[in-house]
Amino acid sequence: MTKTERAHYISRRLAGLYPQTPIPLDHRDAYTLLVAVVLSAQCTDRRVNLVTPALFARAATPAAMARLPVAEINAIVRPCGLAPRKAQAIAGLSRLLVERHGGAVPRTFAELEALPGVGHKTASVVMAQAFGVPTFPVDTHIHRLARRWGLSGGRSVEQTEADLKRLFPREDWNRLHLRIIFYGREHCTARGCDGTGCEICRTVRPGRRPERRNAPRRPEATRA
Repeated sequence: MTKTERAHYISRRLAGLYPQTPIPLDHRDAYTLLVAVVLSAQCTDRRVNLVTPALFARAATPAAMARLPVAEINAIVRPCGLAPRKAQAIAGLSRLLVERHGGAVPRTFAELEALPGVGHKTASVVMAQAFGVPTFPVDTHIHRLARRWGLSGGRSVEQTEADLKRLFPREDWNRLHLRIIFYGREHCTARGCDGTGCEICRTVRPGRRPERRNAPRRPEATRA
């Protein structure tokens, strides 16, 4: 298969497997989604969803969160890991939303990425899932599978994002990035598939040698 043929097959197969693309992080609005995405850095969505009800019961708006002591936020989000840094980011971005944006989550990449703890991937998730803007957020699953399936050289997250945007129609980006994540969690995991075992790997890269078991990289480990 050529790269274009692989992309077409993958898109069709994932659409068949995942016709619905529910947002994995529980949220009420753009603000609670933003906070949940910040918490999800190096943490599972399931754990974030266990933590956020208690956090949002205390503060579900930027103004309310900005009034909470950072120590209280830290105590609530501790199970997500990296709690001190995430608590500081949540407090800081909430304060800036009130001071600069009238308590609303901005709708541009530049304004989102200017907030504490918000990198390009986090901004992309919010733009896609809160505002419906076509983006292609690249997490560890997408970065790994794009390389595994021969869609990108995988040298950097930025390169993977650019390669995938060139391969797939813009109108498919928001659903497709979630479908790849779902597949990477369920069928083509870092340890459960060596690049030759799952259905898509066998189809798009037949005869490929198994991968060596190296520790998976963590894209955007310092900024979500």
